[in-house]
Amino acid sequence: MAERTERIVVVGGGTAGWLAACRIAAAAPSLSVTLIESPDVPVIGVGEGTWPTMRATLSRIGIGEAEFLTACDASFKQGSRFDGWRTGAPADRYYHPFTAPADVAPTDLARLWNPRQGAFAERVGVQPHVCADDLAPRQPAMGDYAGVLNYAYHLDATKLAALLRRTATDRLGVVHLCDHVTGVEAADNGDIAAVVTRASGRIAGDLFLDCTGHAALLIGGHYDVAVIDRTDILFNDRALAVQVPVAPDSPIASQTNATAHDAGWIWDIGLPHRRGIGCVYASAFASEDEAAATLTGYLRRTAPDVDAASLRFRPLRFRSAHRERFWQGNCLAIGLSAGFLEPLEASAIVLIEMSIDALLDGFPADRGAMDLHARRFNTLFRYRWDRIVDFLKLHYVPSRRDQPYWRAHRAPASIPDRLRELLALWRKQAPSPADLNHAHEIFPAASYQYVLYGMGVAPPPPGVVRSGRQDAGLAALHQVAQRARVLTASLPTNRACLNAMRVPDPVVQKALHV
Repeated sequence: MAERTERIVVVGGGTAGWLAACRIAAAAPSLSVTLIESPDVPVIGVGEGTWPTMRATLSRIGIGEAEFLTACDASFKQGSRFDGWRTGAPADRYYHPFTAPADVAPTDLARLWNPRQGAFAERVGVQPHVCADDLAPRQPAMGDYAGVLNYAYHLDATKLAALLRRTATDRLGVVHLCDHVTGVEAADNGDIAAVVTRASGRIAGDLFLDCTGHAALLIGGHYDVAVIDRTDILFNDRALAVQVPVAPDSPIASQTNATAHDAGWIWDIGLPHRRGIGCVYASAFASEDEAAATLTGYLRRTAPDVDAASLRFRPLRFRSAHRERFWQGNCLAIGLSAGFLEPLEASAIVLIEMSIDALLDGFPADRGAMDLHARRFNTLFRYRWDRIVDFLKLHYVPSRRDQPYWRAHRAPASIPDRLRELLALWRKQAPSPADLNHAHEIFPAASYQYVLYGMGVAPPPPGVVRSGRQDAGLAALHQVAQRARVLTASLPTNRACLNAMRVPDPVVQKALHV
């Protein structure tokens, strides 16, 4: 009989390791879950944006929303706002919200939208109106993870890892070893039989999760799985990050703000006690000093009460790349060990969630089933990484900015073949589910529409819209305007809602168990 998969060894902590440990332990209490975390490797701590999927993830782990919001200094995120990406003009702005557009067929929606009547996202959905007023997506009295609009979170990633660690060890029975991995012991069939640690010795397992970040100790160091470089498509490879204090009564933005500059873009994420801001740039088009000057100028414009010269900029280096395979033998790479793409659209944490979900949905009962599950996983996630690359590139290609960086992004050789074909098609018809028909699409057709039309791409020719569908579509757009007025008048601000939902700390009132 094949050896059953019963002992899960997670190598590495951080968001990836602790999310994996919590999800597996909560979903399958009969499994043995051990997490080995080096005491000398700090949490990177700049992944501050999630997708709405995080609400289900936290619920499955058993973490209440008030506990999470308090422990992680978190706030609500309802999408992204892009400033200056099309031309750089002061009025150049569009939203990519999380809530789907009006309930109209995507092709009809594009035909019915008239650019003279307003920006696409604001015309077809209510969420941009809510975001413009810094409003929450819910009322404080609603149940956990419930809202009138779809939402995710901004958070302190270091505090998230700490909350997950407490949950895993105090509530879910995960064994935590604070130790250094010094070696890998291979089995005769090429699997990993055990990892060797400095203080705890040999830790055997049936399935190993590599959550060691860029070090990739198992998938890279042991198995030497190749890396696929995507920097020929996505040029950014540097960032300068800074934390900016805010007044306790200041507005909290409802979305990630992404502001374009001559050689990249700036993220701006609002939390209750600070803003996380970072200047992303391509070193081939700007120096670190130029990036620092760009970031300083942004801080002086958007945080005039803060002494920008007193803040410390943290330099970060990365490249957009991912593994050729993510599951090799009995080792699955999750998080940065699997890959990383520039932080546009916050794909890092959601890929961790999706990897864990896919593992649990197709969990290998024994070693005999593992290779089949690995092949399926690798096929699925290569597709997902490719689609994220396409979607991120879409943010650059329609730009009319004229700096060398932006011109290089429009060069045909830098545009993936599939995206180039779709862009040609979308000049004639709107993005629709027929163009994105994989069972596991990562971005829906609506997301492509938000970006395309936000970036100023003209909608397709009117074509034929049957009378009944046109009337229904116009009625739906009218309802959008009515609902926007109702919600902007009734929803609380982000800060008011968060203040009402947060609980006094002492480690979140002993994890709300008092």
